[in-house]
Amino acid sequence: MERTLPTSPGTTAPSPVRARKRSDSQPAGLEHMGRSREDHSGPGASAVPTCALPRMGSDPVLMKTPAPLGSVIDSLRASDGQLHAKAPTKPPRTPSLVLHDASGRPPTYCELVPRVPGAQGTPPGYSSPETEAPWWEANEEEEEENRSFVRPKAEVSFWPPNNPFCLLGPQNRPLEPKVLSTLRDLFLEHHPGSTALHLLLVDCQATGLLGVTKAQRGAMGVASGLELLTLPHGHRLRLELLERHEALALAGALAVLGCAGPLEERAATLRGLVELALALRPGAAGDLPGLAAVMGALLMPQVSRLERTWRQLRRSHTEAALAFEQELKPLMRALDEGAGPCEPGEVALPHVVPAVRLLEGEELPGPLDESCERLLRTLHRARQMARDAPKFREAATRRLRGFRPNPQLREALTTGFVQRLLWGSRGVGAPQAARLEKFQRVLSVLSQHLEPDV
Repeated sequence: MERTLPTSPGTTAPSPVRARKRSDSQPAGLEHMGRSREDHSGPGASAVPTCALPRMGSDPVLMKTPAPLGSVIDSLRASDGQLHAKAPTKPPRTPSLVLHDASGRPPTYCELVPRVPGAQGTPPGYSSPETEAPWWEANEEEEEENRSFVRPKAEVSFWPPNNPFCLLGPQNRPLEPKVLSTLRDLFLEHHPGSTALHLLLVDCQATGLLGVTKAQRGAMGVASGLELLTLPHGHRLRLELLERHEALALAGALAVLGCAGPLEERAATLRGLVELALALRPGAAGDLPGLAAVMGALLMPQVSRLERTWRQLRRSHTEAALAFEQELKPLMRALDEGAGPCEPGEVALPHVVPAVRLLEGEELPGPLDESCERLLRTLHRARQMARDAPKFREAATRRLRGFRPNPQLREALTTGFVQRLLWGSRGVGAPQAARLEKFQRVLSVLSQHLEPDV
């Protein structure tokens, strides 16, 4: 039903800055506003409610900054048919939202959306969950038609800068008991599905699948780390991924071997790692690098030799023990041989370790004929992985949509934190081979202490 409000007689509008249209107050205009807001929203734009709020003020407010509502604002009019050049003396009870537009349009007003934090006067570092999408939800659609080859300029690293860790001091010793206790409580507070999403988020950043800046894309000449790691100038990224894989596997093994208490405690830790691996597998979180790290911990000789612990797992947690033997071990074997599932959608982040090891010159184990077949499968899988990088990015973004990580747990899964935890602030600078060999000896001593050889 249409209703027309009479205009005040004798009211003379000031000289308009631009041509203004008249309209009725039907809801159709509001629906049009919502559609236009969606059409003009770009990557990183603040999420603004499109539903209309009832007018509380008696007069519109003239805005001092442009609004990015495009042509729709042209159709918004005051209910009395006039736009005042001067703001009324009586302020409205519902404040207006100041929206900025880079298009250079003249200022307009909009009283239909409430003021939200971050629109103006936002303090540095502040992020409002209602208005700003996290970086892993940003729209990274590429304009394929305008893309052209860019000669790479430098090696690219996706490790975050060495910011201070909230769980570690500036100088820490290896395996500080207080930190280990805090981490244990932190992981117990999160169920395996939540921990799997935290690991997927950090793995996507470390692999260069999500959060890649425009400058990084220009420097590496491709759009994704999945493409970069197959190229000659991806050497640094490949070394970082191998370092991350080894560090996470050692940390997982330490979680088991560091349980010096009752046998049931170690069996419960094994069950927790098995459940995390199940939450990371294809069809679930789909984080195959994370799955490979967890399985690397469970299959490590120092852990697999604990016969009494595994026997207790089969006795107390039979379902987890069966899943490990019948599902996870065959799956991991197939993935290492380049024959496991790797379809975008079912998988959010593919298993990159075999291709990375091969491209870094490591020899494949086994007979020569089997090694050649495995070599071909691995190279073919790496080519498919680079080709389907946009699909993997879409699958990972879909998994992480709406996910808000715990800052401490997310920090605890970064490569830099795990390195500092295992080797301390001084030992982390030692060569990788020496660090790995030293920690393997530490794990062997712990394993022998838990279950000595008879």
